[in-house]
Amino acid sequence: AALRRVRSTTPQAGLVREERLVNLRGAFAADAAKVLGRRALVVDDVATTGATLTECVAALLDAGAREASVLVLARA
Repeated sequence: AALRRVRSTTPQAGLVREERLVNLRGAFAADAAKVLGRRALVVDDVATTGATLTECVAALLDAGAREASVLVLARA
């Protein structure tokens, strides 16, 4: 996989947006060999605060992805 979780986190349920962002900081890493210079798409079933998507996109861009977009099926 080009993107993987590298750190366990506490459940996001019950946390406000700021707490979710802190909870997920550094929880994901992308494989530069797979994303360098490429466009990436992150797909999620439900977006609540966007914290997970924010961290996933940041990890992809940090690994050298040229662009990272998101596709969400539902927003809570």
